[in-house]
Amino acid sequence: MIAESHHTKNFDTWNTEKKSVHGRNVIVHCHPREVWWCYLGVNVGTEQDGDVKKFLRPVVIIRAFGVHACLVVPLTTSRRTHAMRIDVGTVDGNQAKANISQMKVIDTKRLLEKMGMLEVSTFEALRKAVKDML
Repeated sequence: MIAESHHTKNFDTWNTEKKSVHGRNVIVHCHPREVWWCYLGVNVGTEQDGDVKKFLRPVVIIRAFGVHACLVVPLTTSRRTHAMRIDVGTVDGNQAKANISQMKVIDTKRLLEKMGMLEVSTFEALRKAVKDML
């Protein structure tokens, strides 16, 4: 038997927003170490979602694949410790962790606004954790 979630996800509203994101006519130049607001939307089960109002979540760019795709790691402000959550310091005024178990390739149309850059040493520790995970 599968347990039902107590958290109702708003897939219909996200689907409408996702159509808008897909239709964006933008070229986004992103680079490793950058932190961006990203339309992650509503995802299945325990996959990392964006917030419930605007479907946005900060992400760190791990690698760019030209102007149309990049590899990102979503950030969380959760205080839970886990080997897959790497401390990245303060982002947008909050202590943040990179949730490397939720790393994914996205279209750069999902990137809304650059928030800043991770420190070089922090980014290198994150990259090492990503490599060690593989």
